[in-house]
Amino acid sequence: MITAVDVIRTKRDDGELSTAQIDWVIDAYTKGEVADEQMSALAMAIFLNGATPREIADWTAAMIRSGIVLDLSGVGRPCVDKHSTGGVGDKITLPLAPLVAVFDVAVPQLSGRGLGHTGGTLDKLESIPGFDVILGESGIVAQLEEVGAVVCAATGDLAPADKKLYALRDATSTVESIPLIASSIMSKKIAEGADAIVLDVKVGSGAFMKEFSQAKELAETMVRLGGDHGVDTRALLTDMSVPLGRTAGNALEVRESIEVLAGGGPPDVVELTVALAREMLAAAGKPGLDPAAALNDGRAMDKWRQMITAQGGEVDAPLPTARHTEEVTAETDGFVVDMDAYAVGVAAWRLGAGRTSQGQPVQAGAGVEILRTVGEQVRSGEPVFRLHTDTADRVAAAKEALSGGWRIGAVPSDRGPIVLDRLLADPDKP
Repeated sequence: MITAVDVIRTKRDDGELSTAQIDWVIDAYTKGEVADEQMSALAMAIFLNGATPREIADWTAAMIRSGIVLDLSGVGRPCVDKHSTGGVGDKITLPLAPLVAVFDVAVPQLSGRGLGHTGGTLDKLESIPGFDVILGESGIVAQLEEVGAVVCAATGDLAPADKKLYALRDATSTVESIPLIASSIMSKKIAEGADAIVLDVKVGSGAFMKEFSQAKELAETMVRLGGDHGVDTRALLTDMSVPLGRTAGNALEVRESIEVLAGGGPPDVVELTVALAREMLAAAGKPGLDPAAALNDGRAMDKWRQMITAQGGEVDAPLPTARHTEEVTAETDGFVVDMDAYAVGVAAWRLGAGRTSQGQPVQAGAGVEILRTVGEQVRSGEPVFRLHTDTADRVAAAKEALSGGWRIGAVPSDRGPIVLDRLLADPDKP
């Protein structure tokens, strides 16, 4: 007979959990037969002692089995999902989903909300008047068949064990565990039923993984998990030491995404959008296509408008704007040589763009606009940031977050590459 105490003791003493123990504890916790305090103890034991590849694979499989797996077989085209581990100014999903759908590839993008300094895709899209993020399984399938792209909330019956465990990990400081992060992400992604998954694993101050070695270990673990479940999985490791683009905040990032879809936008956002689109098309069996062309000729914008309209969004309605803006200016002449993504993310969060706990409302118009980014010249008294908020008394705390988070020097510096590495489950694939 398996008991929660036996499972906790095994991992506490740095032992290896059996498949039967993992299956039992995930099932029992989902049903409420294992108490939160017991699962907290087990999560901390895993956090401290790690897990073997076999344990991680079994843990992931058990969480997938805790709910349903979406059946996308009737969509009639290859289905490729993308997941980002989160960052500051990471609005890539917004232009990416319609861009890939242009090429007759279905993109079931089931996304989440922001928490802390990292933004959430659903919060960004909900700044569009009327946009509905709750579709349900039949709605997701119908929109993939009709439009080819959907960005919405995951249904409650996809990996419910993960939803329950994630909330517990957030409350017990056990989030930053590679086995638990990898199994959390991949259980949800595999349950979404896509044929292939492309991972954008962030590295740097604005990411959960601050060090390249950590990020690579996480990426390798997730790529292996996908392969174990027969899902073509590949990963790009990408830089998150500097914010992506020139905005961090919900409606601000939607505006910037629309600029990208119109053939403009910040070069780094365009570069990463196109790089991930190429990976998704290759995973769908369509290597060699040029997604950049679809940004420039209007096809991606047409698909965006179709996707937003299908989900009830008023595609031509004005986006929300904050009631109060204030600028942060340079004190000397020179070049912006450094900008800490985490500092910018915290500032946006303090302005009202993010939340401190699940369920809190966010300000759609709040955030940080970056007027001078790394490598650009600025003169004393010129603005580097514009802060947006509905609550003017939040500005001081946002300025405090930015203090020391950017630097001006006499000599310009380059940001460096966006894509740092590429991992494939099968190195022989394109």
